[in-house]
Amino acid sequence: MFVNAIKEVTKFTRPMQSIVRHYGNNEIVPGLSTLFFVNDQGAAVTCKHVAQLIINSEAANKKYRGFKQEAVQLKNDLTRQQNLIALEKKYGYRLETIVQVKNNFMGCVDKYSHLTVHLHKTLDLAILKFEGFEKTLYTSHATFLKDPSKIEPGKTLCRLGYPFPEFKNFNHVSETDDIVFDNSKQAVVPFFPIEGMITRNIAENNALTGIEMSTPGLRGQSGGPLFDKNGVVYGMQQSTKHLHLGFDLEEKTILVNGRRKKVSDYAFLHLGQCIRADVITAFLKEHKVVYHEA
Repeated sequence: MFVNAIKEVTKFTRPMQSIVRHYGNNEIVPGLSTLFFVNDQGAAVTCKHVAQLIINSEAANKKYRGFKQEAVQLKNDLTRQQNLIALEKKYGYRLETIVQVKNNFMGCVDKYSHLTVHLHKTLDLAILKFEGFEKTLYTSHATFLKDPSKIEPGKTLCRLGYPFPEFKNFNHVSETDDIVFDNSKQAVVPFFPIEGMITRNIAENNALTGIEMSTPGLRGQSGGPLFDKNGVVYGMQQSTKHLHLGFDLEEKTILVNGRRKKVSDYAFLHLGQCIRADVITAFLKEHKVVYHEA
């Protein structure tokens, strides 16, 4: 049903790779988010929480560079450990504090000198504008639903994004104590579609702002498009809420591999929540960003 639509949507939907490092640990934790382009001028939309990760990463990396500069100046004597503890307290560092975040925009543009970010005041929505590029690496753009009355319960739609961070194109450079993306390694980032039915419209402050879906949006699909069988974009995946069904089982005896075992289970229904197309286009219009409708 969505085979041809997925082929079209993947032309303008792209992953953002993120790598995170915690204090006192050289292990790198990978993550993924999604964005999609709305024109051929380098403008894309994603979730506000994804855009804030981009903004906050710059501050985190700058802070850690300052910490390292002060740490290297500590005298290597009996007072070093005490002074290091004081420095950690000054910067608010403890085990598992995030100290570095690096992001990599895959297949977006050949290069860029600046990234302009516009955050929606109330909704989980943001615009990203790549500037200073010579060539786009995406080959199409989103076409948004023009008639919002078609957003009705019972309509089957599809979401597409990048929920599973299986890529390994990164390293920790011990000489500089830095985490970096390694272009010599191939990045494995497959897209993942998931279909669902519109269950309800979501309203906020007496205005329709979202679409509830019968299936969850997966982690990493945040910022990905919600579209119909023709590839027309109805919205953008934002979050997933969890409704307790009340079908709870506690200390239920079952047979597992021929043995009796007591288990407990608490059932939830996981429903995806998406920002509506008309809300997205209104935000694009507010910031004078060119977009397309059908």
